[in-house]
Amino acid sequence: MELAHAAAGAIVEPAEAVLRYLVVANQTLGGPQLTLSAGERIRRGRSHFHVLVPAAPRSEDLVWTEGAALRLARRRLTRALRRLGDLGVEVSGEVGDADPILAIADVLMRQSFDEIVLFTLRPGFSRWLRMELPRRAARRFPVVVTHVIAAPEPGPFTRFP
Repeated sequence: MELAHAAAGAIVEPAEAVLRYLVVANQTLGGPQLTLSAGERIRRGRSHFHVLVPAAPRSEDLVWTEGAALRLARRRLTRALRRLGDLGVEVSGEVGDADPILAIADVLMRQSFDEIVLFTLRPGFSRWLRMELPRRAARRFPVVVTHVIAAPEPGPFTRFP
């Protein structure tokens, strides 16, 4: 371990670097993969998680309004921040554009991250996979992108086996 020398001969240890993670998810925020994935990263060192919830409609909604999508995204964000905060890590978050690529770009203009952790539903159910979001994000942004396939949040409208 390197030591930094302060004025008057005092020796202080340098602050541990904080690993910054951008978590991008919507329908999968309530599933167990969020805390499992966060736990893996927390074991790597001091961590900060910024949760980005694109305000997209639910997959099963044929008709939706922007207001309904925003309310649902805010509820999911609030629950995710609470769950991550319960792990004892620094957390922040926001609701972003319905287009996840635009939402990520907006955040990356203001903040930097060590990794983007992108949660999607499994193939066949994921709109984000149909639009090749993991590949597109990895090509567009100069940050490591990790793709996690996750279960949808449990609830009365979950239609996934």
